[in-house]
Amino acid sequence: QVQLVESGGGLVQAGGSLRLSCAASGRAFSSAHMGWFRQAPGKERALVAAINWSGGSTYYADSVKGRFTISRDNAKKTVYLQMNSLKPEDTAIYYCAAAYTVVAGRPSYDYWGQGTQVTVSS
Repeated sequence: QVQLVESGGGLVQAGGSLRLSCAASGRAFSSAHMGWFRQAPGKERALVAAINWSGGSTYYADSVKGRFTISRDNAKKTVYLQMNSLKPEDTAIYYCAAAYTVVAGRPSYDYWGQGTQVTVSS
């Protein structure tokens, strides 16, 4: 089992920054592929950014490229999402997730945190 706890969400004005953290416990964190997802009201949950076990490979959704940065500290069992130049459309609940298996060439995110609210005011 893996437990994931997000923190760092809040209310920020457009153009501002927030740093989300996701602390993991339980199963070996250093072997997990980690992802940040978000879900806005009335929309499906979508992958925002992902990072492989070593941190050597990352993925970003087009909507956040150049503004968000995902990173991890395996010694602290924590993954981060630095969000800069925030826009009102970034408003959502942000979830971190862990994947230990790959299905059809993609990480299978089997473990989820409870989410943290990010609200960007215009």
